[in-house]
Amino acid sequence: MVSTDPSPAPSIGTASPVTDEIATFALADLAGDPGWRRPVIVERELLILTTRRHGDAELDFHLLPCRPGTLLRVRPGQVLRCAGPQFDATVVAWEPGALDGFDVDLTRTATWRQLAGEDEDAVISEVSQLAVDCQRHPDDPTARALLRHQLAVLLLRLALAHTGRPPSRPEDETFHRFRREVEHGYPRSRRVEDYAAELGCSVRTLTRACLAITGRSAKQVIDERVALQASRLLAATDQPIAQIGRQLGFSEPTNFGRFFTREVGVSPGAFRAARDQPAAGRVVRPRPPADSTSVNGGRFRPGGLGEPANGGHATRPGPPTAGPGGTGRA
Repeated sequence: MVSTDPSPAPSIGTASPVTDEIATFALADLAGDPGWRRPVIVERELLILTTRRHGDAELDFHLLPCRPGTLLRVRPGQVLRCAGPQFDATVVAWEPGALDGFDVDLTRTATWRQLAGEDEDAVISEVSQLAVDCQRHPDDPTARALLRHQLAVLLLRLALAHTGRPPSRPEDETFHRFRREVEHGYPRSRRVEDYAAELGCSVRTLTRACLAITGRSAKQVIDERVALQASRLLAATDQPIAQIGRQLGFSEPTNFGRFFTREVGVSPGAFRAARDQPAAGRVVRPRPPADSTSVNGGRFRPGGLGEPANGGHATRPGPPTAGPGGTGRA
């Protein structure tokens, strides 16, 4: 979150009844208001396991269907909303330092998956035990060590269950290095040349890697990341539009407005005006699991440049669409 925001957005993690490095709580505790009127910016690492009923979670402007056994992986900085008829879910939240010393690759945890069979039973059991131990031993040093190990085991199990990862390509390493640089540098520069210089390679090399992994040029990858961050701030905060533009490196509001309209399809003002409507962006639904034991049959993993998703694509918000009872107009 930005400290200069005069009206900070509701956030996830700071209002949790448990403030230690690992916590568990109910889905309802995540909402900035009971009706999830607008998205909230996530500030902690989250796993959300649906336990009862059906509904949709809106994560970074994508609708994800949730039913018992659905697992969502939410990363800090993403925006989340679960409006409309609610499903019940258990949330596991943790600070990055909770996994220090454990060999856990968080990139191998898919954003959306429908658990089934033995995988579902094991994950439900481990999440349930984690929740019990969080409540029974909130301040015990030995219990904190136990919780860290339990979380690591849970994430390792999810990594083992994650099937269908494409084979490594020669361009993968270049692209992932580029994406990490973009994640840190997009507020300062949108020039491919700057990232090429930082990585010690040519613009052509970066563009070739991005095209191979995402089907988009290096400049498009950068611009999509900037547009995603702008969309997050417009939807989940009350920062003035001009301030958001300056924060993202635009010296003039008109330049920011033209950029956002080109990338998203509507003006910043129209996007913000539609934020109180559910699904205020492009709707993408995962494919159903290939069989009863598949955890992620369609390999659907939406998300921004903060984690590998959709083969490396950044989430590209679309024009706001009407929610229930909405008009669809900006």
